[in-house]
Amino acid sequence: MKRLTIPLLLCLTLLAGCASQAPTPEVARDQVNWSEQRERIEALDAWRLAGKVGLRTPEDAVSANLDWTQTGFDYRILISGPFGAGRSVLESSATGVTLTTGDGRFEAETAEQLMEDQLGWALPVSALDRWVRGLPAYILPHQTTTDDQGFPRQMKQAGWTIEYRDWTWAPDLNGGLWLPRRLVMSIDDFRATLVVNEWRPIDTGTSA
Repeated sequence: MKRLTIPLLLCLTLLAGCASQAPTPEVARDQVNWSEQRERIEALDAWRLAGKVGLRTPEDAVSANLDWTQTGFDYRILISGPFGAGRSVLESSATGVTLTTGDGRFEAETAEQLMEDQLGWALPVSALDRWVRGLPAYILPHQTTTDDQGFPRQMKQAGWTIEYRDWTWAPDLNGGLWLPRRLVMSIDDFRATLVVNEWRPIDTGTSA
C-alpha cells in the first residue's frame, strides 16, 4: 500500500483520536435493545458528525480532524489536521464526486473511481455512511456478531472487519439514539480508527 496522502484521508474518512465527553443518556445502553432503535437509525439519512480520524499502515500513520455532513446519499467531508495540508473537501451529489485539496480540484462519477484515478486503487466509500451508523452496506453479504443487547460488536463485509468499541448517546437525532462513538476498521495491513466527538442534526451549528 502506497504512502498515505491527503486524498486518501478524505476518501477513507472513517476514523481515530481523542473524543470529548459523551452526553448523559436518558436511558443506559445496557437497558436498550438494538432492535428497538434500528428502524430509526435506518431512517436517519441527514446528520452531521464531528470527530478525529486516524489511519495506519506499516509505512505510515497520520491523523486529522473530521467534519462530515450527510444528506441522503450526498455528503460533504472536510478533513483538516496538523500534517500541514490545510483543509481538503470530498463532496458528492447526483452529478458525481469532487475532491478539493491544495493541489487542485478533481472529479469523478463515484468516490471509488476518484480514489482509483488519484491513488491507483479504491476503497468502499459508498459503504461508510452505513458502517459509521452500525449498519451493513446494502446488498453486499456480511457477518455480524453482537453483544447482549443486540448492538453490533464486529461486522465483516467487503473484505473489511469493522469493530465497534464504544457507543455514545445522540439525544437530538430521531428521538434520541445510541450511535457508534469509536470504530476500528481494518483490511490486510491497513487500519483506520474513527472517534466521534459529536453526532448532531445538520441544521444546527454552522458548516465548516
